[in-house]
Amino acid sequence: MLDIRYIRENTQKAQELLNLRSNSQEYDLAPILELDQQQKELESTRTELQRRSNEIGKLVPQKIKQGENVDQLKQEGNKIKQEINDLEPKEKELKTSIEQLLLTLPNFPSHSTPVGKDEQENVEIKRWGDEFIKSQQVLPHWEIGEKLGILEFEKAVKVAKSRFVALFGAGAALERALISLMLDCHIAAGYTEVMPPILINSESMQGTGQLPKFAAEGFNCPQDNLWLAPTAEVPVTNLYRDEILDLAQLPIYHCAYTPCFRREAGSHGKDTRGLIRLHQFNKVELVKIVSPQTSEKEHQKLLQDAEAILQILKLPYRVIELCTGDLGFGAAKCYDIEVYLPYAGKYREISSCSNFGDFQARRANIRYKESGQKGTNYVHTLNGSGLAVGRTMAAILENYQQIDGKVQVPRALQPYLKREFL
Repeated sequence: MLDIRYIRENTQKAQELLNLRSNSQEYDLAPILELDQQQKELESTRTELQRRSNEIGKLVPQKIKQGENVDQLKQEGNKIKQEINDLEPKEKELKTSIEQLLLTLPNFPSHSTPVGKDEQENVEIKRWGDEFIKSQQVLPHWEIGEKLGILEFEKAVKVAKSRFVALFGAGAALERALISLMLDCHIAAGYTEVMPPILINSESMQGTGQLPKFAAEGFNCPQDNLWLAPTAEVPVTNLYRDEILDLAQLPIYHCAYTPCFRREAGSHGKDTRGLIRLHQFNKVELVKIVSPQTSEKEHQKLLQDAEAILQILKLPYRVIELCTGDLGFGAAKCYDIEVYLPYAGKYREISSCSNFGDFQARRANIRYKESGQKGTNYVHTLNGSGLAVGRTMAAILENYQQIDGKVQVPRALQPYLKREFL
């Protein structure tokens, strides 16, 4: 959530930053500022009434002591108290209205985020593993998986609906091995593993920015007011909601494996086959809670930690820095890691590594306090996939495909799978 004080004091700059986003026409600050002015006027009125009430409170005993009649003063005091009581619900209503409008605004882009209208103006930062890219014709991963008997889409439809998959035999083992490899690598890099709840409340979804904007993307259990986690970012970050941390506790690094659930609203006709865009998929997530002073450095390290998995698996990829017009709702700065899929001859997103600044921290009220210092500050939150497991499997099936139809198991996974080929 954005800081209303910053918007109030830097309105033109705030509007300019929001205008850098692709759908900037949605973000009009005028209604928020109008409500904010009304709230300030009510606060001023209440302050003046409270001052007069305090003044009367001191005058009454003095007048009584001097033998003067205080009935009129008491009547005035009672009237003022009633006026103050009448103002409180109005102020509360205004505060709620302002907060609801603020929740619809995206984060400001970072000063270092490249300016651009859409994904066509994203900036390629690097490529890795070009020498591993195969030139010969390969089958798509879903055909390879079906031929090997490890991926079953039709049976999954029978159990659920389209965009679900069932894994059999070596396919299930490969998925499990990838999760274990990712967790082992991230734990070795200093992350503490968390296994969070998969059903999460609306406060948590709001805290990390999924609500209210992305309600249509989520799977909701309305009877219990719970949501299926769209990503481990949500429950892991919200473990610290409404907490004041000591600066000495920072940085906090967590990694977490969870199944993830998304409706993929608005993606009809895209990636209808295969493992790229499912309603349920597994993912290992990296979450960092850090001080503002180390935020940018921690973002670069987060990116490296996600890249490391692809390097260990020897899967070719590239890193893209998203421009202002392609940033996610809550991100101030974001790098996408895209793995190469030979069948399509394209790089496809496998991780987004985002720095949210204090955007999520304001929504979730996560603060820190320095020893010996008065007051608190908001932490910075960061997260990224480390990695999306299904997409990693798809990349392995296509990049490690052999002429005889088998798929070689990447060397790093062989100790987990106890085999060299699928």
